[in-house]
Amino acid sequence: MTAGEETPVVRYARQGPVATVTMNRPEYRNAQNSAMTYALDRAFYRAADDDEVKVVVLAGEGRHFSAGHDIGTPGRDAHLPFDRRAGLWWDHSDKAGAESRYARESEVYLGMCRRWRELPKPVIAAVQGACVAGGLMLAWICDLIVAADDAFFADPVVRMGIPGVEYFAHPWVMPPRIAREFLYTGDRMPVQRAYELGMVNRVVPRDELHDHTRELAEHIAGMPRMGLALTKRAVNQAEDLQGLHPGLDSVFGLHHLAHAHNAETARDPLGGMDIAKMKEAGS
Repeated sequence: MTAGEETPVVRYARQGPVATVTMNRPEYRNAQNSAMTYALDRAFYRAADDDEVKVVVLAGEGRHFSAGHDIGTPGRDAHLPFDRRAGLWWDHSDKAGAESRYARESEVYLGMCRRWRELPKPVIAAVQGACVAGGLMLAWICDLIVAADDAFFADPVVRMGIPGVEYFAHPWVMPPRIAREFLYTGDRMPVQRAYELGMVNRVVPRDELHDHTRELAEHIAGMPRMGLALTKRAVNQAEDLQGLHPGLDSVFGLHHLAHAHNAETARDPLGGMDIAKMKEAGS
């Protein structure tokens, strides 16, 4: 839970061979504070350790999958220490400047997303409404994406002077020219366009999203566990051979160069773009 919040920020439930992990901050469009990312981490570990679980579904409670990183809700906790598990960087909470930001984001964004991608069980994202910025990172680490017909995708952080989110998979999940347009404009990509580009596996009516995703998960769960794990590894390795792994590292450095530049030349590391200004700009 987060200070000031009485309900769990992530729910976990298992029904037969399918575990469902649900982000649960609907009043904030499932904005990801550190409490949520660490709760997601615990949930994915739980699913990995449970031999009864064959497939994992990642969902978001309410109207939206996730509006991205928490940059201003009452539960924002970026300054707080957490029990680190995703990497070996030191605690960020008692550090200053770029050292603090780099250590924290190496852990809660790049480190966790990279490790979740390696979960040796298929993970399916069930996406409705907004899948924006940090929400993309969560969808993109999943093996499959089932999207409701009201879903849309966007990475508007170039408005902050930052070259995309920390888990920079854009040129691997869409063609490079489309990735440029996606980033340069910050515009929303409708779900049908995402489907045409191959970023989304299936588009279903909003009221059928849960049932359709579960049906797909149960179908996949009928396959041999080791076969699924090795197949997932094979596809991940192919992506890495195409440059995904070093690409993530290189752009993560550019991401933090942008934060440092903003901290020197603007009001803050986000270039003065708070929630209100991002909404005004159309995010």
